Amino acid sequence: METLPKLTPTQALLLRAAARRADGRVIPPANLRGGARVKLFTVLMQRGWIEPADDGHALTDAGYAVAGRKRPALAEDLQPGETIDDLQLLEGIPVRPGTKLAALVATLRRPQGATNLQLMLATGWQPHSVRGAISGLLRKRLGLNVVLIRNAAGERVYRIG
Repeated sequence: METLPKLTPTQALLLRAAARRADGRVIPPANLRGGARVKLFTVLMQRGWIEPADDGHALTDAGYAVAGRKRPALAEDLQPGETIDDLQLLEGIPVRPGTKLAALVATLRRPQGATNLQLMLATGWQPHSVRGAISGLLRKRLGLNVVLIRNAAGERVYRIG
């Protein structure tokens, strides 16, 4: 049985978050600055878990193993007939198929958009959860431009624009 290396909470958080991204990019938290940030990246690079990439750092195969995940297959690496098993690119957005996030994105992609009630019905979430997902997941984490307008009835209509 192989034992996993000891990780600090920050190292574990950083590696797991990077392993969930489709490109494996390592993005440190905003509150990690100065010497702590340098030391963290130095240790991760010395252990061979991350490597410099064109726009920062990315996980290596060893980094994915430490995080307990496999490197996701890229669309250009697949042979004809193969599919991406773990992540699916839903019009350029990495989401798992059949999840509530996928339903949220698909509903927001409609040309007419969707009201808060329609989004609640599509996901099964409460209104505050829908608004939080739009603000946190879609706008901040995925960087999507979610437009909010009012329809003739005065309801909020969200749409990815």
